[in-house]
Amino acid sequence: MSAKQSRQILGLILARGGSKRLPGKNLRPLHGRPLIAWTIEAACSCPAITTTVVSTDSQAIADVAMQHGARVPFLRPEMLAQDHSTSADSAIHAVEFLAAQGEEFDAIMLLEPTSPLRADGDIASTIDMLLERWDDLDAVVTVGQMHREHPLDIKRKDIRDGLSSWMPVDKGQPDCTPAWYPYGGIYLIKTAILRSQRTFYPERLGGKRVQRWQNYEVDDEIDFLCIESIIRHFKGRLPEQL
Repeated sequence: MSAKQSRQILGLILARGGSKRLPGKNLRPLHGRPLIAWTIEAACSCPAITTTVVSTDSQAIADVAMQHGARVPFLRPEMLAQDHSTSADSAIHAVEFLAAQGEEFDAIMLLEPTSPLRADGDIASTIDMLLERWDDLDAVVTVGQMHREHPLDIKRKDIRDGLSSWMPVDKGQPDCTPAWYPYGGIYLIKTAILRSQRTFYPERLGGKRVQRWQNYEVDDEIDFLCIESIIRHFKGRLPEQL
């Protein structure tokens, strides 16, 4: 077995019970199943992921997660389930808990349940990207190109002498170089790097491009309605990469 084939990949899904903007969003029905189920099933269907674990502080989420095939070996401590808690801290807690049980992983793939629009093959190809460039990359994130929200088009309100005007945020950029945003679908990082740097954005970071219809993540009601419409358009079966 090659080193590439023997890498152990943890599929990790972080799902807090609390949400101020959209209460209960992780369990909210989306085209016939809970929002979190879309991410669990995508992870469990990828052979390259060794095991899929959900980290949550909610027993209700834990019960649904296990019903859809994920492992929930612990309930996340309350101090890691606050608004200010970071994904890196919660991921490290999960990794260390599993390590104490004798489970070690070469890399962790963080899959946010609020970003369910993953094309068929996104997870596997992201893993392939890191494994094929293991010596020169430490992490990979999925990114979508910003179109209508390009930084050059962003304005700020400037008030002088009681009058207001709308000014460009940045006048210094000479051209319209494409801008990219990490929409949260996939974060993949070497375990050692996550432990030492406590971030999913190390310096040696690769970007895995996603398609325009994937540029959404659930933060509020409008986001949810957009995602629901996209899934309904595809009749509940998200397409392959184009």
